Amino acid sequence: MTGDDHALARDLAEQAGRRLAGLRARGGDPDVLRKTGDRLSHEFLTAALADRRPGDVVLSEEGADHPARLGAQRVWIVDPLDGTREFGEPGRTDWAVHVALWEQGALVAGAVALPAQDRVLSTLEPAPAPDDSGASGRIRIVVSRTRAPGFVRNISGLIGADLVPMGSAGAKVAAVIGGEVDAYVHGGGFYEWDTAAPVAVARAAGFHASRIDGSALAYNQADLLMPDILVCRPAIAGVLLEAIREVTNAP
Repeated sequence: MTGDDHALARDLAEQAGRRLAGLRARGGDPDVLRKTGDRLSHEFLTAALADRRPGDVVLSEEGADHPARLGAQRVWIVDPLDGTREFGEPGRTDWAVHVALWEQGALVAGAVALPAQDRVLSTLEPAPAPDDSGASGRIRIVVSRTRAPGFVRNISGLIGADLVPMGSAGAKVAAVIGGEVDAYVHGGGFYEWDTAAPVAVARAAGFHASRIDGSALAYNQADLLMPDILVCRPAIAGVLLEAIREVTNAP
């Protein structure tokens, strides 16, 4: 990793976010706005990375898979517009831009821009570590607005947690980091670009991030589909993992 990869991830996410915010401010048909936003951000990010890191591979949700990706040492994993549905809904702030760098087996840099919240989380300046001193009350778990897994509802009933629906995965992890919720639990599948940058910034801030069985998250895999994820305050990781095991009947 070069010394300014952290800064590059942050700057590109922020700049792409500004372009998306400007597009959204002009309004128009929501479906056209979503498609235009995806394309605008993708073209900006891929062109900028080709210019700034010409030797690296770029994996983008809006681009074709690169044939050299699996043999590469450095792969940028980007989601040009995470929360496309929310981007097209006036007033919603739960959409994001994800930029992450995978190098030799691990996520090493990342940024999540939340333009409608005027906020950028990055590994350049990690958020403060979670403060669990005096933490009490019901656990708040952020879930998908449209496809919250049934087992998460079962967890809620088991441990007495509150479920908070939200859009973009980046916005969900940002809510965990910011203390608005305590955990993000998802199952049912998504892709590497949905979580690479959020996981990078969460780990940099000291949060727990794993599969729902507690195993490690892996990126730049041959199969880009990711089954599930848990991001939470470290102090409640054990409680949540045990509850997940119980409701999913895992060994």
